[in-house]
Amino acid sequence: MGFVPLNPSPPALVLTPTDPYISAMCGRVIQSSAPLRYAIVDGMNVREGLHNHPPRWNGAPSQELLVIRRNHRSGEVSLDPLRWGLIPYWCADPKGGRKPINAKCETVRDLPTFREAYRKRRCLVPVDGFFEWKSIKGRIKRPYAIAMKDGAPFAIAGIWENWKEPASGDWIRTFAIITTAANALVADIHDRMPLILARDDYARWLGEEADPRDLMRPFPAELMRMWPISARVNKPENDDPSIIEPIEVATDAA
Repeated sequence: MGFVPLNPSPPALVLTPTDPYISAMCGRVIQSSAPLRYAIVDGMNVREGLHNHPPRWNGAPSQELLVIRRNHRSGEVSLDPLRWGLIPYWCADPKGGRKPINAKCETVRDLPTFREAYRKRRCLVPVDGFFEWKSIKGRIKRPYAIAMKDGAPFAIAGIWENWKEPASGDWIRTFAIITTAANALVADIHDRMPLILARDDYARWLGEEADPRDLMRPFPAELMRMWPISARVNKPENDDPSIIEPIEVATDAA
């Protein structure tokens, strides 16, 4: 695949992570391609100003990531930078509240924080891959990168919001990623995974339908691959191509 080195690096130390997002269901993504490569929806508009958007090899919550949205009035589909960590439009907390980064597919339709965004403001988060952590003997977590076997970018289902910051009056656009039960591949390390949509379902997810719940299911494992990576990924400031280099690891029994 295009962004994965073929030669594994030497074994690396697995550390006990301190970043709270490592314990989240989906707390890191790879969004390292040029914006034009994320034009994965028919008729999508990629704004010229996005060409300077920084690649993210270790995209983390609170950062701005590229998100695909559809304007329900004009029908335009665009790629825009939004901040990861949802703030509902009605949030009265001057700091934006708790800013959840994930929403479970089982409850996104019903919880007040998510339900209106789910009905009216669904989005796609185009990525090259994502990370999950496997608990080893209950005390350390080993990071893994997960992507498509063919190296193609893919879309994670999300929801987005527009919130007016009380102090500045600025509008802040935020999003959260929807998660589902893990497929057979990811289940080896975690019981949840991002909700990955099939390409044929992109338009429907972005459309007017209030509750496309049948789309919220695990993505086929046979189309994906997973490999262990260095614990350098535990720190968001480590954001470079070496993050996703495969490493050799000792057996879990060792």
